[in-house]
Amino acid sequence: MIFEVFRQERRGQPFQHAGSVEAPDGAFADAYAREQYGRRGESTALWVVPRSAVHEIDEFVDELERNYHRVDGYSLKEKLKEARSRVAAHPG
Repeated sequence: MIFEVFRQERRGQPFQHAGSVEAPDGAFADAYAREQYGRRGESTALWVVPRSAVHEIDEFVDELERNYHRVDGYSLKEKLKEARSRVAAHPG
């Protein structure tokens, strides 16, 4: 099995992908990861996960149609106008 290894260089820092190890099971994968990525003290913590447990999320649905990538943000005035018109169409 292939296991992916993520390491933390110092406490409080995010984990980064360090590489992968091939091992027959999780116990061997832990030992191999410790040997490769923790032996010289270059890591303070390791995450070792089967490659099959890692998956990609590539579609992000923006249900409110907010565009945070625009420099000027998203149009709050337009959203308020839409909300007010919905409330006016369906009063309490």
